[in-house]
Amino acid sequence: MREIPAPVRGAHGLPVLGQLLDYARDPQALFERQWTTYGAVSPLRVAGRHRWAMLLGADALEAVFTNRDKAFANQPAWSYLVGPFFHGGLMLLDFEEHHLHRRILQQAFTRDRLEGYTARVHPAVARGVASWEPGRDFRAYPALKALTLDIAADIFMGGAEHTSPQQMDRVNRAFIDCVQAATSVVRMPVPPGRWWRGHRGRRLLEEFLRSYLPERRASETPDLLSQLCHVRSEDGEGLTDDQVVDHMVFLMMAAHDTSTITLSTMLELLGKHPDWQERCRAESRALGGQPSLAELDTLTSLDLVMRECLRLRAPVPVVVRKAVRETVVLGHRIPEGTFLMVSPQFTHLQPELWDDPHRFDPERFGPERREDKRHRHAWDPFGGGVHKCLGLFFAGAEVKAVMHHLLRRFEWRVDPDYTAPLDNHSLPFPVDGQPVDLYPLGGHR
Repeated sequence: MREIPAPVRGAHGLPVLGQLLDYARDPQALFERQWTTYGAVSPLRVAGRHRWAMLLGADALEAVFTNRDKAFANQPAWSYLVGPFFHGGLMLLDFEEHHLHRRILQQAFTRDRLEGYTARVHPAVARGVASWEPGRDFRAYPALKALTLDIAADIFMGGAEHTSPQQMDRVNRAFIDCVQAATSVVRMPVPPGRWWRGHRGRRLLEEFLRSYLPERRASETPDLLSQLCHVRSEDGEGLTDDQVVDHMVFLMMAAHDTSTITLSTMLELLGKHPDWQERCRAESRALGGQPSLAELDTLTSLDLVMRECLRLRAPVPVVVRKAVRETVVLGHRIPEGTFLMVSPQFTHLQPELWDDPHRFDPERFGPERREDKRHRHAWDPFGGGVHKCLGLFFAGAEVKAVMHHLLRRFEWRVDPDYTAPLDNHSLPFPVDGQPVDLYPLGGHR
């Protein structure tokens, strides 16, 4: 049995910051350097006193996600990064507590409820894009982020009917502050630091959500907030007000941040590949303006593009765990107390698993090739095991519904040489706002 390798001299990052700057500059370069130097299990230097290791490759993902001896826990690892801001969310629960809450929350994501949520997405998208001003260098990312937050407010909260646009802007900023607090070097609420902004954002989100609880408790409505107020497990267990708020903060962040990243990537790559854009548009034009969940499932070309975009730019490129007991991964001893960084994004780009992995090639997910089946964890944009994303089917329906409207309303182009400059301090997003040349479909340029 091998220990975690000792760091190669000069390869373990800067004092205090460790390898955080390397990750922020270019995560994939860091992953590849760790893989080439050490293999699947490697030492990692991160700010703080904790011992860290990086696990790379599909076999490492399988070991962590399967977690056969229950050695790996989510809560202590994610709590170290974002605990004060997303505590109580499903991602930050483990074992029996996680199982109980997941069973309850699943009642809000049944097929019938997903169909209802999907029907509400269409008018929200139509309202949102009506205010867009297409033209050259249209900044797609902030427009999409505002749109997905509006969708989340409508689907999850029934429209947030008491909230002004200015308040929704503050809510959006609060989510951003909570997410970006993960990379704080000074992990104390000292203004104007990221950790302080995260605490301020969490307070705003709690106040925002609690103001809606009395109405949603009083009568059941189709929105997710109301559903969480009323759903019960098969044993009749429900959620307290605090638990509803905790889950809503996490679910709204996950729903609108990750969907925005996926949609932004799809706009970029369809703008660079007009043949695929036209192929997707032809399928959307064959449907009505507000397709059902079942009809969205028939958009096969759009589904291939979505899967390929999730592969090339995973909205959550890494996940973290903590070893709560000593265990062994791929022949390496992982001591109790070790924090782990595990990267689905690295696996998505491994040449051992994917043909020409950096090339946009949606057909790789087609029935004739199915490169994603080369390993059960070759493609894991939604995580795996018991912590696999509960909202993955809603996320897929939301992304397809938004793209369906955009394809029927606009056409767009992106310079083939453009590469989005990403901010990797938390979830990746284009710092230049993701410029596209956007025009009304069939209109004059």
